[in-house]
Amino acid sequence: MGILTNLFRADRRLELRNVFSTFFKNSSTGGIVLMICAIAAIMIANVPAFSHLHSYLEQYAGFSFAGYEFKMSIMHWINDGLMAVFFLVVGLEIKREILVGELSSIKQAALPIFAAVGGMVIPALIYVGFNWDSESANGWGIPMATDIAFALGILSLLGKRVPVSLKIFLTALAIVDDLGAIVVLAIFYPTHAIDFTLLMYAGLILGLLISFNALNIRKPAFYIVPGIVLWFLFLGSGIHATIAGVLVAMTIPGKNTINEVRFLVGCRYLLNKFSAASNHKVQVLANQEQQQIIHHLHNKLKQVHPLMIKFEHGLHPWVTFFIMPVFALANAGVVMNLSLFTPPLPPIVPGIFLGLLAGKPLGIFVASWLAVRFKIAELPADVSWGQIFSAGIIAGIGFTMSIFIDNLAFTDAAMIDMGKATILVTSFAAAVLGLIAIYITTKDKKIINQ
Repeated sequence: MGILTNLFRADRRLELRNVFSTFFKNSSTGGIVLMICAIAAIMIANVPAFSHLHSYLEQYAGFSFAGYEFKMSIMHWINDGLMAVFFLVVGLEIKREILVGELSSIKQAALPIFAAVGGMVIPALIYVGFNWDSESANGWGIPMATDIAFALGILSLLGKRVPVSLKIFLTALAIVDDLGAIVVLAIFYPTHAIDFTLLMYAGLILGLLISFNALNIRKPAFYIVPGIVLWFLFLGSGIHATIAGVLVAMTIPGKNTINEVRFLVGCRYLLNKFSAASNHKVQVLANQEQQQIIHHLHNKLKQVHPLMIKFEHGLHPWVTFFIMPVFALANAGVVMNLSLFTPPLPPIVPGIFLGLLAGKPLGIFVASWLAVRFKIAELPADVSWGQIFSAGIIAGIGFTMSIFIDNLAFTDAAMIDMGKATILVTSFAAAVLGLIAIYITTKDKKIINQ
């Protein structure tokens, strides 16, 4: 039994590595798709023949039910609706990392947590320094964000040259960064005055979801239907509706209904029965006993496979290859007018540019160094301080979340566009400089991540 248990644990560790590998590949490819869509959006906005296409986003769409009509602009459906699914997946990723990933222990989590906090606080302070007591002061949350898809997409361009530990560090850092951005969104960027009555109803729905989790109910509908109701309540409450996605993610069960020993023993017994029941024919379909055994095996797999992982695997491709590209097409389209960057520059420009491009690597490096210096965390053996700083430059790619916060921070259209233009220019600069920095800091290293 001990041998079976050890084998299962070894397989589980291998599965966790495969989950990270799959996540990294999807995010990397998604970053490339996201880049293409961002470029397409900028071209559409700057080519007069196509500029009218953006007007379609202002058209209203919705539904009617029992005399009740609900409509929003297509832009709002994208930013408040589709992005709620994006935040649901972000929440699932955060929960997975806390349960079994790089954030599952203090020792593992310390370095990326300290790095992420430094990479959020320093950029925000730089922005505030430039924009203190100005009309753009509310945008301090813009340079705090890291776009994980773009960041991993840049790392993927160097392939096996980049140590796996550095990829894992940047991924964990970006996930903690996302968690920080979610807290900032929920507290500091309400969409309108807070409706506490709707928030009370939202609390009741959340309590219902928590009770489903406590009972380990594994039917997806028990989380999807209340989750949609929660989204509507948040939409009207003043708290940004996308936060509902994160809260739903935290209530989706991550537990198995059987332990590893029962799973191994039960599957071995069923497989032996399956072999004994063989009639040595190709068509298993004709063997009723084998079909029954397959049904029991399927139930065993369902019992050992957490619902949380099913949600994440099912939704991740949709978020990576549909929702984020659509968001980029809808939001990255800004007229790139050189007058935006003609001196004297409005404070929003240096606040975002220096916050992301200088504040991110500086904050990540200093916070990481302090954590290691005071023995709170350990630097991975195959990662150098130069690579930590280089990863910090790549973390300055703020794209998705930065644009998202930019849309919420300002009401003036010109200021929103100026923020977007600065985010796009800065993210491009961070991608190029980060790629060069990673290339230089890894050029003398042996390829160790086979």
